Amino acid sequence: MKRSGRPAKITAGDLEILKELTAEKPTATLEELVKAFQERTSRCVHGATLRKALTAAGIQRIKPAKRSAAIGKTADAKLKRYGYQERHRQPVQDERYASSLTDAEWALVQDLFEPEGGRGVPEKVSRRTMVDACCYVVRTGCAWRLLPKDFPHWDNVYKTFRRWSAQGRFEAMHDRLRQMWRVREGREEEPSAAVLDAQSTRSSPQGGPSGYDAGKKVKGRKRNLVVDTLGLVLAISVCAASLQDRDAGTEAIARAAAKYPTVQRLFVDSAYAGQWAATVQQQHGVTVEVVRHPANRNVGRWAQAGQHDLFPETLTTGFTVLPKRWVVERTHAWNERARRLIMHHDRLTDVSEAWVWLAEARILASRLTG
Repeated sequence: MKRSGRPAKITAGDLEILKELTAEKPTATLEELVKAFQERTSRCVHGATLRKALTAAGIQRIKPAKRSAAIGKTADAKLKRYGYQERHRQPVQDERYASSLTDAEWALVQDLFEPEGGRGVPEKVSRRTMVDACCYVVRTGCAWRLLPKDFPHWDNVYKTFRRWSAQGRFEAMHDRLRQMWRVREGREEEPSAAVLDAQSTRSSPQGGPSGYDAGKKVKGRKRNLVVDTLGLVLAISVCAASLQDRDAGTEAIARAAAKYPTVQRLFVDSAYAGQWAATVQQQHGVTVEVVRHPANRNVGRWAQAGQHDLFPETLTTGFTVLPKRWVVERTHAWNERARRLIMHHDRLTDVSEAWVWLAEARILASRLTG
């Protein structure tokens, strides 16, 4: 039965022509093949018709593989992208600076600076970055305006530091780490004995309370510390250096007694002896024990008859380690590792106290995770 209908525009002879055209112009487009076929046969055909004829002749367009596969990469490999991506973001490293908190150290105090269920606008700057900036200042002693560009703007960091110091967060940070360290050392969380001593340090022309300590020949402020028998700070009081030790230490021991009612004994040097010791014992119920130097000429030492010439020569000259008192002296030396504490650069004494809490807390954090 003979088939009826429109005759095919592409005959068997035309297929040979198409094969010749694709062999001559393998990269030609479909429109270019239509034009070349029209020039060769003087007949105009549609592109779809020509494509159908090419498919029937087994001629197909083959496209090269993607560049990633051509250079040996897997098919699932992502193509190279340009522009701002996640890898361009500045990561929060464990130790951007030597003074920065590590992940283990930050985990110990994170909830103090990032409380759960906080209200207000979400933070724009990481709280950990703010703490690292404060640690950088206390360790290096740099001015606020000279903070590295890696940290937020200095004014933002300064206001955050002032707000946290007023809220007592650095003190709370130190108290938590101090309890953890005492437990690790096999002690009770709350101390039962304390040591008091003062240190006179210079003050800058920044202003604020200042005075001259005639005994130490220092013009500046006096830093009064109350520490436990491990040398960990319990209370801080900063005043003018012109105050006598017994007058300057009154506020420090009052803070320690109110904060730690478990303290029953206080070790001091001879500067706190006399009426001051009796007053402290009467007001706070703390037994004051004066640890005097063996070569103290004002008091001397008791000896039996006939033994007055047995006083060791080594006790009259040179350095002598005094029981209990050396602990607080060591704490003063620890504070001087932080260059911000070598000299008082702040007008307010509250800020000077906050620096001590932060410096001591930084030392404890390193101990607990080291």
